[in-house]
Amino acid sequence: MKTIASTISRHRIGYARVSSIGQNLDSQIDALQHAGCGKIFSEKMTASRMDRPAWNQFLEYVRPGDTLVVTELSRMTRSLLDLLESSKILEERQINLVSLRENIDTSTATGRCFLSMMGAIHQMERELRAERAAAGRSSAKARGRTGGRPKTDPAKLENARILYENSDKTAAEVCEIAGVGRRTLFAHIAAKRKELAKLEI
Repeated sequence: MKTIASTISRHRIGYARVSSIGQNLDSQIDALQHAGCGKIFSEKMTASRMDRPAWNQFLEYVRPGDTLVVTELSRMTRSLLDLLESSKILEERQINLVSLRENIDTSTATGRCFLSMMGAIHQMERELRAERAAAGRSSAKARGRTGGRPKTDPAKLENARILYENSDKTAAEVCEIAGVGRRTLFAHIAAKRKELAKLEI
């Protein structure tokens, strides 16, 4: 008589996606095959769209005990909410998730925790980029009226500090994402630490 454990499949199944028709899937497919995926679902469209045929086909094909492999989280989702919802679906169906770039494997407690952290950081990066674009437009308008340089948004500096202190990104990378100056960022970090030190006294 077969046990429940022996009937659970252990297949690695890949999912690849690019956000436009002109982009190429080859590098993702090569990486997924190298990672041991015997079957790969792929498509060319934005992950924000609800109609993802290949993703739906994957969900119909996958079985408890299988592992979904993606080259990076952004190939599977484009927002923290979608990441959490997709992860919940996979967990309910007993499907593990492996992301090659972020080195995530949800079959381990560390992988599950790291997935949650990475999802939050990805979301912050996107929001910081959007804020940077909006700030750039505002800056251009301000310069057109006064010729002066607008003051850096305190909320943007705080988001940059949080990202810098809670990720492995360099100061240059954080400043690029947040759209703040390196000297301004470190001045803000120093001021924040001084403020916290006073509270601890």
